[in-house]
Amino acid sequence: QVQLVESGGGSVQAGGSLRLSCAFSLNADRRYCMAWFRQAPGEDRERVASIGNYDALRHADSVKGRFTISKDNAKNTLFLQMNSLKTEDTAMYYCAAAVAPEGGACWPLSVGEFTYWGRGTQVTVSS
Repeated sequence: QVQLVESGGGSVQAGGSLRLSCAFSLNADRRYCMAWFRQAPGEDRERVASIGNYDALRHADSVKGRFTISKDNAKNTLFLQMNSLKTEDTAMYYCAAAVAPEGGACWPLSVGEFTYWGRGTQVTVSS
């Protein structure tokens, strides 16, 4: 059974740091793209970072240089290290997974192609 459970959200002042975790349980026979998305009230869901089946990393321009996605396969955990947080980073953050396209990259996948989602963890950054 596929399961994604996020943790690590909270309230922090601008300039601070948080580390989000996503404990995942996926089908060991498949390769997956995994990603962090975020959604602020009234906004579309935005992809923050993704990690591919060959561990290729991509980050959105809005977080490049501040956020880092990583994955510990031994612990079945996905991470998002967030530094130099800004008030505009305030959102619900979601962990998501999609079956990796054969020979293809993960970044081009649309939001709708991510089949599996966690419930989210709230990040609030105050000035």
